[in-house]
Amino acid sequence: MSRPLRKAPGAEAALLSLALDRAAKRPLHVQLAEGLRRLILGGRIAPGARLPSTRALAAEYGIARATAVLAVEQLAAEGFVTARRGSGLYASATLPEGNLQPARPDAPAAPAPAPPPAPWQPFQIEATDPALFPRQALGRYLQRHWRLDAAGLLAPQDGFGLFALRAALAEHLRAWRGITAEPAQIIITSGFFDGLDIIAAAAFTPGDAVLIEEPGFPPLRHALQRLGLRPVPGLADQAGLDPAALDQALRGVFMAPSRHYPLGGTLSLSRRLAFLDWAERAGGFLVEDDYDGEYRYAGAPLPALMSLDRAARVIYVGSFSKVLSRSMRLGYVVLPAPLVAPARAHLARRGLTASILPQATLAEFIAGGDFAAHIRRTRRVYGRRLAAMQEALAPLGPYLRPEPTDAGLHLVASLGPRLKGLVTDQEIAAAAAAEGLHLAPLSPLYAGPPRAQGLLLGFAGFTEASIQTGMQRLGGLLARLAGK
Repeated sequence: MSRPLRKAPGAEAALLSLALDRAAKRPLHVQLAEGLRRLILGGRIAPGARLPSTRALAAEYGIARATAVLAVEQLAAEGFVTARRGSGLYASATLPEGNLQPARPDAPAAPAPAPPPAPWQPFQIEATDPALFPRQALGRYLQRHWRLDAAGLLAPQDGFGLFALRAALAEHLRAWRGITAEPAQIIITSGFFDGLDIIAAAAFTPGDAVLIEEPGFPPLRHALQRLGLRPVPGLADQAGLDPAALDQALRGVFMAPSRHYPLGGTLSLSRRLAFLDWAERAGGFLVEDDYDGEYRYAGAPLPALMSLDRAARVIYVGSFSKVLSRSMRLGYVVLPAPLVAPARAHLARRGLTASILPQATLAEFIAGGDFAAHIRRTRRVYGRRLAAMQEALAPLGPYLRPEPTDAGLHLVASLGPRLKGLVTDQEIAAAAAAEGLHLAPLSPLYAGPPRAQGLLLGFAGFTEASIQTGMQRLGGLLARLAGK
């Protein structure tokens, strides 16, 4: 049985790559000598590096010690290794003959560096400001947890996620969204679509019909179809999803009541109560996607739909992507108590997907009040940017008519009289892209024939000055498209 090469830290990796072929015609001591010589000549074993003893070499390669002694004596005679009394074997500091150094093939050309990520273009709706990311606080917590509890973070974890984070989230949701839930009802996910997988398994059966918003988020529709559910579009407007589309054949509803995507409307109280009544009577579930729920610039954030639920029929889905960063692939699901057991059974079969390492960091970030402070800070900044965009849009009234809003990270504008019927929202978006402006058209967000034409304009990732400049460029483009 071989043992590790413990006495040659400078040569260890190279020596582990050496193999002897017992079926070859050349004796083993010749193969070992040739292999060591090649490693020294090629620079894989550095000049002066300590080598293992002949006893260690014999044990490592499964050969007689006398065989290892023969190989080392040959290399010593050639000047490739030297022995130091009481110290051991070393690769020679200089090669015996300079002309023995083999010609090295030309080094392959270094790969071209990866291009940096493209900067956000005005007015991408996905953009948030990376300068506002709380690097110092999160970095401090991350270093502390990794230094003090690395073993705990690497140990097997609960499939629902780190308890400390779930407990911190329970307190945060109670204070900010009016949700009363125990940590045992919260699952930490690797993002929105991971949460959908858990919800589909715990609350629904393949083939179930579920109502979704129209217009809405196309990836949601496709994800539900992949999970075996049948999404049924229901009309949404500035008051949110219309409950007129409800019927007893549906088993659930997927909605964003705090701020509908893409129209930006908030589900009215009368509609909230209608959906809750249907869920209780029909035994269905309401899946509440809290899209942009933290960013309301007039008054306090609205209570979540789940805070009104008295029949355990609402499932709440949240994410850290908008508040912190899209690169932080962590989210969470708050389940009504009856769904905890089936969700846990599903995760036991499927396994954990959310990374544990950042969870301890986030737990302390939330519990210590930094998360709430970050939301308040970014809300002030993004509120000013929304006001700047609304002001810059005012002169473009003949071309674009923005919907009133005091929340979220984007606004939607319908086509004004000088553009309506002349060009489509997709044609405007294509023309804008050629000039470095990113406008998301509204019409492709309908599952069926589009009922409206419009543009989605993000403001969170751009300073007031860049918003003003971008709107001036957009105004010139729209004037050209309108022919005046």
